[in-house]
Amino acid sequence: MWRKLVRGLGCLGYLGILGVVFGLVAYVSFSLFVRGGVTMTPEVIGMAEAEAVALLADQGLDTVWADDERYDEKVAKGRVMQQDPQSGVYVKRNTQVVLTLSRGPRRIEVPDVAGQAVQAAQVSLAAAGLTLGRTFDVYSEGTRGGAVVSQHPAAGERVEQDAPIDLFVARDDLAQVYLMPDLIRRNYDSVRAFFESRGFRFGRVSYQPYEGASPGTVLQQYPEPGHPLRRGDAIALTLVAPERGAADGLVAGAETDPATRTPQPSGGGRPNPVESNR
Repeated sequence: MWRKLVRGLGCLGYLGILGVVFGLVAYVSFSLFVRGGVTMTPEVIGMAEAEAVALLADQGLDTVWADDERYDEKVAKGRVMQQDPQSGVYVKRNTQVVLTLSRGPRRIEVPDVAGQAVQAAQVSLAAAGLTLGRTFDVYSEGTRGGAVVSQHPAAGERVEQDAPIDLFVARDDLAQVYLMPDLIRRNYDSVRAFFESRGFRFGRVSYQPYEGASPGTVLQQYPEPGHPLRRGDAIALTLVAPERGAADGLVAGAETDPATRTPQPSGGGRPNPVESNR
C-alpha cells in the first residue's frame, strides 16, 4: 500500500514539473510573438549625424531631422542635442525618431566701444547681450578723460552671452588740467588773446547792458573761478554791451594778462553778476 502511495505522489510531481516547463515555454513564446515588431530607442544625444542615423537604423528605426537647429552650451555644434522619443522607450519598428542638431554654444560679437564714455559703452554692451566687466584707469595721450581707450576681449571677437567685457579708461592728465582764473572785470580782447594763444577755445559769448563798466568788460564766466579747466573745454562769457551809437566791436579796457591780476576798468568797482540784469 505504501508503495502505491509513493508511486502516485511521484506521478503527481512529474506532472507538476511538466506543467511548469510547459507554462514557461508558452510564456516565452508568447512574449517573443508579441514583441517581434517592438524595439527600444537607443541613446543618440551627443552623437554626430552619421553615427546617430546608423545606430537608429540598426534598431529598425527611421531618422527625421528637425527643421530648427538650436544653441546649446553643452553639446558641440553638429551633434544631436535632442531626440523624440527619448531613449529607453519601446516603440514599433520603422518608427520615426526626430533628432535636433546643436548649433553649439551661443557666441556674440563684441562691439567696438573705443572712444565712448563708460556709461555709453555699458549701454552698447548691454544691447549686444554682454555685461560690463572691470574698468581700469590708464594714461593715454590725446584721449579725453573718461573715454574708453581699449577693451578686453577686443572688438570683433566672439564670446558667450552675458560675458563681461573689461574696459581701459583714459584718466585726465593732471598736467593738462588747470584752474579757471577770475575773469570778472577783465577786458574781453586781452582775455581771448591769452586763452587762444594757449590752445583754449571760446563758446558762447553774450552781451548785456551794464552801467559803470566799459563795453567789452567781462560780467559773467563759465567755468566759474577756481573750477578745473581742460584743453577743449568751451569758455562762455557775458560781456558789457557796447553803448548805443558806438562802432561795431567792443571797446578795449585794461590790457592786463587775465592769468595774473585783475585790471581796473574805467567807471567804478567790480560789477555784481547777479545784479547785472537791470
